[in-house]
Amino acid sequence: MDQVLIIGASGGIGSALAAEAEARGAAAQRLSRQQDGFDITDPASVAAHLGRLEGPFEAIWIATGILAPKGGAPEKALKALEPAVMAQVFAVNAIGPALVIHQAARLLPRVRPSRIGVLSARVGSIGDNRLGGWHSYRASKAALNQIIRGAAIELGRTQPQAVLAALHPGTVETPFTQGYPREKLAPDKAAKALWGVLEGLAPGQSGGFFDYAGKPVPW
Repeated sequence: MDQVLIIGASGGIGSALAAEAEARGAAAQRLSRQQDGFDITDPASVAAHLGRLEGPFEAIWIATGILAPKGGAPEKALKALEPAVMAQVFAVNAIGPALVIHQAARLLPRVRPSRIGVLSARVGSIGDNRLGGWHSYRASKAALNQIIRGAAIELGRTQPQAVLAALHPGTVETPFTQGYPREKLAPDKAAKALWGVLEGLAPGQSGGFFDYAGKPVPW
């Protein structure tokens, strides 16, 4: 039976990704801050938790992220920028996933297809930014996308059948998006779509940025 690893499994999308994996017949290993004390911003925590895992995992999901620190909100203008807040958003959204990807390569099979899906966001697209605002969140996701791009090149040298991709899940009905006025996807539908996209990507598409419908998103 395939094994999959879900980082951020206590969140709305993470838990749905784990449930979808099990519905597909895989064994899902879950890690989260809430359930396991996994702190994606702490290198020691990442190394300790991932170091205890055996693998190999045919798929790894990094389903973590924040819009802003608890009690805060994305900035609407540059005048609202606070360096400490911006650093925290970058720590969770960009540096943390980089720490996981750094550790994840050894958990993937070397001679079989494998996949790492990382939840990014369309608002991290520089080419698609027409509204401005949300500076910390946008910039942190843009940084994440660059990390994924570079890491995919490196990963392909040792595991040529591996796929590493940035994925935009859409606006999903979770506490993360509470208060959004736009139409939202149910978590189970988003998870099913994301799994379909990740499984459909070929190694030549590794390092790309795709939405939940499988369409490329501009950098």
